[in-house]
Amino acid sequence: MIKALLFDLDNTIIDFWKMKKMSVDAAVRAMKDAGLEMEHDKATKMLYGFYEKLGYEYQYIFERFLKKAIGRVDWKMLANAVVAYRKVRAGFMEPYPGVTRTLLKLRQEGYKLGIVTDAPRLKAWIRLTSMNLDDFFDTVVCFEDTKQQKPNSLPFEKALKNLAAKPDEVLMVGDNIERDIKGAKKLGIRTCFARYGYVQKFISPKKGKVESGADFEIDRFEDIFKALKNEKSK
Repeated sequence: MIKALLFDLDNTIIDFWKMKKMSVDAAVRAMKDAGLEMEHDKATKMLYGFYEKLGYEYQYIFERFLKKAIGRVDWKMLANAVVAYRKVRAGFMEPYPGVTRTLLKLRQEGYKLGIVTDAPRLKAWIRLTSMNLDDFFDTVVCFEDTKQQKPNSLPFEKALKNLAAKPDEVLMVGDNIERDIKGAKKLGIRTCFARYGYVQKFISPKKGKVESGADFEIDRFEDIFKALKNEKSK
């Protein structure tokens, strides 16, 4: 019987890709306004190439971009990029529809709730706090807690320990098949694929419908209740 739910953060609770795409677009436009002579699409593709290589939390992405694009860090361009990125990011930091009321109902029904994210601790808490979601969770496991990223078992084991729950009492909800779904299944945790948050890679995306291998799949966040109902009926 499911007694607790674990959630990935980005693209499961937060519409991370929407925020990232809008923020990067604003940064590129700002650099072009500050003198960058490069086509918008080419600059955007180069930035996403760095993100996929270095990680979407990499803090010095624009410095790396400018060194490759123009051979040096132009501080005016850099400052414009950072300011534009931060302004737009703040405006698009929002949960998916139905997240708040669903989390509230889950708490009311007695479920324990947790987050397992690869994001740095401060960034994770800033995102949760900015959306007024920080009080919903009994545990938030971030990168610093285990120094390991999913699908490594340690982040999941840490969350299970913090919740005092057994693997078969927990449902993991996430958008990343390799990290969230396969990582949780290795420990015997039930899994739910957040299909609504799944985004093909920006660089060389794969074609066709993805097969998640999860126990359940949902197209909206609030469909979690359908997964829980199906689990109870087994």
